Amino acid sequence: MSDIRAIAQISARLSLRKPQQESLRRLAAVLDLTDPSKKTDVSLALDAVKASYPSVQDFERDFPSVCFALATGVGKTRCLGAFISYLFMTGKSRNFFVLAPNLTIYDKLLADFQPQSPKYVFRGVEAFAQQPPLIVNADNYEEGRGVRGADLLGREAAIINIFNISKINSEVRGGKSPRIKRLQEYIGDSYFNYLSELPDLVLLMDEAHRYRASAGVKAISELQPILGLELTATPKAVGAGGTAFKNVIYRYDLPEAMEDGYVKEPAVGTRANFDPKKVDEATLEQIKLEDGVHYHEHVKVQLQTYARQNNKPIVHPFMLVVASDIQHAERLKTLIESAAFFDGRYAGRVLTVHSAKSGEESEQTTQQLLSVETSGKMDVVIHVNKLKEGWDVTNLFTIVPLRAAASDILTEQTLGRGLRLPYGKRTGVEAVDTLTVIAHDRFNEIINAAKTAGGLIHKAVIIGEGGDVPIAKPVMVEAPSLIEQWIAPPPADVPLPPGVAEAPASPFTFNAPAEVEVRKAAYETVLPAFTNRVKTMADLTSPKVVREVAKDALAALHAKEGLFKTEITPERVEAVVAELCEVFAAKTIDIPQIVQSPMQEVAFWFEPFKLQGLGSWNYQPLARELKVETLREGKQSLIGSEIEGDIEEQPEDIIVGLLIDRPEIDYDTHSTLLYDLAGQVVARFRSYLKDNAEVRAVLRAHRRAIDDAIFAQMLEHMGRTRTGYRFTVTRAFSVLGPQTYDASAGKALPLTMTPTPLSTIKQFVFTGAKRGCFALSKFDSDAERRLAVLLDQELSVEKWMKPGPGQFRIEDENGEPYQPDFVVETKTEKLILEPKRKSEMQDAEVLRKTRSATLWCHVATEHHAKPTGGKPWRYALIPDDAIQPSATLAGLLAAYTVAPDMDLLGRFSLTEAA
Repeated sequence: MSDIRAIAQISARLSLRKPQQESLRRLAAVLDLTDPSKKTDVSLALDAVKASYPSVQDFERDFPSVCFALATGVGKTRCLGAFISYLFMTGKSRNFFVLAPNLTIYDKLLADFQPQSPKYVFRGVEAFAQQPPLIVNADNYEEGRGVRGADLLGREAAIINIFNISKINSEVRGGKSPRIKRLQEYIGDSYFNYLSELPDLVLLMDEAHRYRASAGVKAISELQPILGLELTATPKAVGAGGTAFKNVIYRYDLPEAMEDGYVKEPAVGTRANFDPKKVDEATLEQIKLEDGVHYHEHVKVQLQTYARQNNKPIVHPFMLVVASDIQHAERLKTLIESAAFFDGRYAGRVLTVHSAKSGEESEQTTQQLLSVETSGKMDVVIHVNKLKEGWDVTNLFTIVPLRAAASDILTEQTLGRGLRLPYGKRTGVEAVDTLTVIAHDRFNEIINAAKTAGGLIHKAVIIGEGGDVPIAKPVMVEAPSLIEQWIAPPPADVPLPPGVAEAPASPFTFNAPAEVEVRKAAYETVLPAFTNRVKTMADLTSPKVVREVAKDALAALHAKEGLFKTEITPERVEAVVAELCEVFAAKTIDIPQIVQSPMQEVAFWFEPFKLQGLGSWNYQPLARELKVETLREGKQSLIGSEIEGDIEEQPEDIIVGLLIDRPEIDYDTHSTLLYDLAGQVVARFRSYLKDNAEVRAVLRAHRRAIDDAIFAQMLEHMGRTRTGYRFTVTRAFSVLGPQTYDASAGKALPLTMTPTPLSTIKQFVFTGAKRGCFALSKFDSDAERRLAVLLDQELSVEKWMKPGPGQFRIEDENGEPYQPDFVVETKTEKLILEPKRKSEMQDAEVLRKTRSATLWCHVATEHHAKPTGGKPWRYALIPDDAIQPSATLAGLLAAYTVAPDMDLLGRFSLTEAA
């Protein structure tokens, strides 16, 4: 039987995504159905698999072999790691042969199987923690590494052979056998023959569609593995008339990957108010290229902004232009690099690559493409002919296909190369999460065709005035705090961005060159270290702390500049620092950093209980051809009693296998209860269904609803260890670093101005705040801007800010982060204000954040402000329609202040840190 515990452990340790977990489950089922070995009857094994998985019509090899068709970007290499882990942990095999279709993928696989790699495929797998698998490859197999490893390590280690298909292919130029098939003195045979005689060799084929040619099939068959596991995004043999695979056991296509958020969302872009029929072909191409560049530059700024705001590495995007032939590509390169194209800005930043006459890219071409991802030196890549696997880059965001039909654009081969997410998951920033195809002349055709091509593209991007992306070159604006502006003002000859108001006059009086150097050193180097050396920001102005800061600032200057030569006296240094600390305290809201930690380990459990309402469960087996069509996308699917899901020996395993996917449920702890609950459900179904086959059919067809219903009742019987929580103030305040904004509109607006139309508000930065901690601000809605205007005009407000990423972080009881919209300090208190659409006030996510914020305010008041003589904190959740010119802060607080959840406080048993 399938080892459910091993599946759960591997899924958790490798953080497998939904399709990866399902692939692992189906591998486990195949092992149960076939019991693969050298003695396995292949025809009987095929019959057993076909009975459970009708999509498998033929193994198409001389040994049991099944294909997992997973969309590009889902993570096929991680699947390889999961498969090997399960086979090894369950004792099915310790010898593996991983096959790569070309040198590029071979090199990537070798890297991913090394423990030092950040993408190590076995990271966290306990079975390989003490003894990592022995890796044998084309460079070391002749040393007898695999054979020697088998002799020395016995049954304690896995041995993984990784080879390029060319190393085992029997058709070699000149008629000679490949080196792997030649006699090796160490073993008295060829290494190939040694592998073929292993009793438990499992073959794993990456990009499996590359191994359907006659030579590849023959070489693979000669290895005589006990099982083949194939992975590909395109389960179809290579070539014009390539036939579909007959051994696909699980299919997870691009539309599903997009829906689940594992890849970028493809979009089609066009110019606003543009009729492509009114221009000739050459003009149309230039317009498409220009608009592609507009979008490319827009994405570039969005990526830089996201990276700076979230302390992530900056991704350098490029634009892919697909040309029809080599001559076409060269003409395009000449145009893009010319002075007539954006004033020659892209000269030297265009790479042209093309395939050989056969349509296959050389390894050199693939390496060129891969270098675009790492170097950041190219903005445009012009490519000829079809794209192939091996260069799944993460920094492709814009595709301009020229002279291409809609059907060509919609293929996974065109879109698939750029669908990988740059940060591994969606960020919530639209431009970062989107792959856009510029297709003015095919716009409507693509949108219509997508609806009949698996729903690949439903999103439109309009480029131009009033659209999503303005024609003007986007501008990334760095917004320092007022303190930073005063300490390091821009040079007088550097103009301010359009519309940006001059910063208020500097309050500093010590402005001699040496005094400025002291102030900069104190602010940039010393003050950040004092955020956890004082209890409150007010302590910075005490004579003792001023002396310490002054001393450290001089030490920093000496270390940086050698001997700091100046006539400035120690008394003068202290005066400079004292003034800095006073201004800093006046223009910074001191937000304590509070870390919560349980005083003992928190445990969850479920009390045994009887499921309620089972008597009303009357699910019936579905007909094989029940058609379901989604309303949003018009996507159709068939649900059948024998089409989806696994067949387990015990119906209870189907239910338990679903429940243990939930993070709240630990199989080892709760297995007895899980099988008891599953047994209750199965008993109910057996009471009115004919046999186990019908019970399994009902469980497979309705398993999600059944799983949700059981878990809902489990939550009613969930217990949790009551524990105290220690709240530690790790920092009394933070030094406000600069915020980074994308000012797509290219200019700033006064804070009091309403942009037209309102939908463009995210394109602008706003300037002119009198009480803000930053001279520039940016807003996600006009309600936020109106609230900022109100705060800036309120006499009771001393200062306000919209925190940037990392400047204010609240965690809920489960560690989920939340960054507030506004932080305000008045003469008597400090506030967290959250403006929200009226229709969203009761959303679950909004309420979760509200509970977290009110708890934080309670802790900050009771365990930091009161003991140190600071101002209390409170939280208000304000509907957008309440933020009107006639509103006052006092009125909004009176109506919309949210008190802390007393039940939540009780469960936390708040305790001050020692």
